[in-house]
Amino acid sequence: MIDLSQISTKPPKEAEKAKLKAQTKVYVKRLGELQRLLRAAQKHAILVVFQGMDASGKDGAVYKVFRDCSHNDVSTYGFKKPTKKELAHDFLWRIHQLSPAKGQIQIFNRSHYEDVLIQRVHGWISEERVQKRMQSINAFEDLLQYDNNTLILKFFLHISYDQQKEELQERLNEADKNWKHNPGDWEERKHWNKYMQCYQDVLNWSDIPWSIIPVDSRWYRDYLVSKTIVEAMEQLDMQYPGLEK
Repeated sequence: MIDLSQISTKPPKEAEKAKLKAQTKVYVKRLGELQRLLRAAQKHAILVVFQGMDASGKDGAVYKVFRDCSHNDVSTYGFKKPTKKELAHDFLWRIHQLSPAKGQIQIFNRSHYEDVLIQRVHGWISEERVQKRMQSINAFEDLLQYDNNTLILKFFLHISYDQQKEELQERLNEADKNWKHNPGDWEERKHWNKYMQCYQDVLNWSDIPWSIIPVDSRWYRDYLVSKTIVEAMEQLDMQYPGLEK
């Protein structure tokens, strides 16, 4: 069982910052190469999910890790409060429409897991519905894997309570970050312990394992995320197609 309270949000003491930052550049470049191969081969789709508390660095991870990829075949979508139209359908309706086609990478900055996190924290849905939705999420991801050959990579960006405060405060103090400030983030912070329990449950209830990424040091986040994606993509059976005979 995963216990988030026992998992550090900081890099291990032996991690060498300069060395790992250099290796991250190698992984980022390699990811760009693999993305182009993915597009050409047209055999696999890739879904990358980022979840984490406010200010855990989801936007930054997308920017830093995928910067060498083609924007034509890599899409990012951030799920927010459902619209009236979306609420008239099942909770996965809006998610399924954005699942990746073969040859594409789709990044979810927040995702279908919001429907068993914020709604559960605030008591907007019952515990019975939480369990039903988790079953549906697992079935949905299974469908993507086996019906559309989708590689699903899920990252929980693990930030500490103190570091989150620093990051949120920077949005108030630094002019170039003011646009990120949202008073609601400070309100959600009051529910920290409930969020940690709900995230922990999601990590334990998911059929497809999550990668838990310590993010108090952003350079270590970039290293682990890029490394994990590259190593997973290199395991795929992808080759450039030859000329048609």
